[in-house]
Amino acid sequence: MSLHLVSVVNSASLIHPGFSLMNFDGDVFLFGQKGWPKRACPTGVFNVRYKQGELKLRPVSFCNDSCYLPPLRCPAVTQLAPENPESCETEQYLIHGGKTPNNELSDRLYIMSLESRGCNKKVTLQCVEKELVGEIPEARYGHTINMVYSHGKRACVLFGGRSYMPPGQRTTENWNSMTDCSPHVYLIDLDFGCCTSYTLQELTDGQSFHVSLSRKDSVYFLGGHTLASNSRPPRLFRLRVELLLGSPALSCEILPYGLSLTSAIVTRLGPDYEFVIVGGYTSDSRKRFECNTVVLDDSGIHIMTRETPEWTGEIRQSKTWFGGSMGEGSVLMGVPAEGGQALSESNNFYIVKLRQEEELGQTCSQESTDQEQEDSAPLEDSEEFYFSREPDELQDDDVDEDTYNEEDEEDESQTGYWVKCCLRCQVDINTWVPNYSTELNKPAMIFCSKGEEGHWVHALCMDLSEDLLVCLSQENTKYFCMDHMEVLQGLQTPPQKLLPVKHPPMKNQHRKVPVKLKMSPAKKSFIRRLFE
Repeated sequence: MSLHLVSVVNSASLIHPGFSLMNFDGDVFLFGQKGWPKRACPTGVFNVRYKQGELKLRPVSFCNDSCYLPPLRCPAVTQLAPENPESCETEQYLIHGGKTPNNELSDRLYIMSLESRGCNKKVTLQCVEKELVGEIPEARYGHTINMVYSHGKRACVLFGGRSYMPPGQRTTENWNSMTDCSPHVYLIDLDFGCCTSYTLQELTDGQSFHVSLSRKDSVYFLGGHTLASNSRPPRLFRLRVELLLGSPALSCEILPYGLSLTSAIVTRLGPDYEFVIVGGYTSDSRKRFECNTVVLDDSGIHIMTRETPEWTGEIRQSKTWFGGSMGEGSVLMGVPAEGGQALSESNNFYIVKLRQEEELGQTCSQESTDQEQEDSAPLEDSEEFYFSREPDELQDDDVDEDTYNEEDEEDESQTGYWVKCCLRCQVDINTWVPNYSTELNKPAMIFCSKGEEGHWVHALCMDLSEDLLVCLSQENTKYFCMDHMEVLQGLQTPPQKLLPVKHPPMKNQHRKVPVKLKMSPAKKSFIRRLFE
């Protein structure tokens, strides 16, 4: 077991406590970034590449039929691997619950799988939300989820966690107060999404941030924290699930030699049921520096003390630490940096290698020792509304251009989608939620043509309906915001067709009128004969 200090080349501020790691065939993916996703990586999922002591985060795209996945902290994540290792089934991950950047709790279940790999190692993921029916578990975080297999069937076991107080008991004073979820065990049928709740007499207190390990039809729960008593008792439970033809049969057994821990990191060593528990806490102010090896077999569970790495002084003196399993016996850990450095360098990161004989570069990202050209740069502006790209659009560019760099992105608090468009603007990057069906992770905007340069405004602030917004985006029509409504009325209202006015000719007051002489008929006859 060894400890290595690593340098995060780009976007270190996105890695914060509560993140999760997934491993698909040696590729490690980070999920649960800090804050809402930005334009360069709208999915919020990054491919973690480790090479020569450096970590690089590269944005990952979703396929077109994927759903929206918010960044979730402390969700329940488990690997949905086939019971038979030789099976050709696709490897998947289950993600349930968690806390959003707005501190809202989720009660949804997502299934993440590997969709495709490009010719230049460009990875595309698929995220599908599984609809749940029946006794749906309440929104929570800090819980666990595991897979059990029995009698040729499979089911998902969900247990523990924390949630907000019930709506009837939630007031202004305790609005953000958390409470333990009820100690119910939920079975979820992944084929139909049916949820069933079970109450076992051995499980009397709720617990959260515990460790759970599963093998075949058994799930083992170790440690955990109880808010009611503010304690971390050394607990160890064995839950057995028999998926019978009629209704499932659940039984629970309290085992001795439990562990007192919370927020520990569990990594699996190889295909066997051998796990290593690293890190965690034994109290609110005391970290757990011990490491344990846990082996599951037909006879039960075996917990053994394991050699610990040489923790650095920075790790021992820090008050908190966090991390996740990179798979294949490797753990990524972070501790707050000393001296109050900049936000982008607020944490220092280490990699704990539990299997000395293997190079982490092979287990983390299957990097080649040759100088391979990696794929293209972060998503451009023209690609921000697309989840995936065609194979012929993928090109091999410079290796330094394929990573997501948060500094290269616009400061969206000053410009871009999160600008204050008007005096009535109520769009905030920390509290915004989608309002239109066309929105994904940024508010819909429309261009105001006032002046020479114009400016962008939020469609929500302009009280535009979705039909009108779609119509304006499809037609080549100038739009003017509410502040320039007088110009809008003048340009968008078609001018009335006025008939030409016929002006009657006016009489000239100084016009000479010929003089008419009044003559008698005798005089007229005389004058006519005179001229003749």
